[in-house]
Amino acid sequence: MYQYNPLHCLPSSAELPDSDDTPVDSELQILIPNLLLAILSTIWQNRDDWYFGINMGIYYQPSQNAIVPDGFISLNVERFVGENGRFSYVLWEEDNIPPILALEVVSQTYNGEYEEKKTDYAALGILYYVIYAPTRLRRKRQRLEVYRLVDGEYILQTGDKIWMPEIGLGIGKEQGSYQGRTREWLFWYDENENRYQTPEEQLQDILTRLQQQGIDPNTL
Repeated sequence: MYQYNPLHCLPSSAELPDSDDTPVDSELQILIPNLLLAILSTIWQNRDDWYFGINMGIYYQPSQNAIVPDGFISLNVERFVGENGRFSYVLWEEDNIPPILALEVVSQTYNGEYEEKKTDYAALGILYYVIYAPTRLRRKRQRLEVYRLVDGEYILQTGDKIWMPEIGLGIGKEQGSYQGRTREWLFWYDENENRYQTPEEQLQDILTRLQQQGIDPNTL
């Protein structure tokens, strides 16, 4: 007897738009999530149960448009899917596992990060919502705000560096250099508020140790 499976009738990620086609209006909206991903790729390099999406559509209902954060983390999902990777993040293809964290970088054009998007992410069940305003601070808002979902409502967390035990990471901001640019960036931290290094910093540490041992890196 034929067994009807409604999931087989749902569109796949290859059939759905992979973003909302809204261009970012700040270079930082690209650089900040990419820095977080670069650091994550080193500290979680031996794990395959996570995914970090950048400006990628999240589909939660077939009849609804995608939600597109500047960045998001999902846990307990495959890190790599197929040769070409994900086109979008489709909940019914991810065992209905929503992202555990969503990131919005506030640009010069305000896009409802503090109101509409907060409501959308809460409805989706995203545990942590991070809003970072690197260049434009709204009145009565902190430059970095981290919210945790409690009983369906986002509660603002206190502190400069917020530890997120469900993820095993903290997030905060400080001065640093990335791709030759020195400014304030978002970084990941351990439970003791020690900042994880960028790939460039790790490489520089290796080169420094080699030089201290009298080894010329150019000969390796």
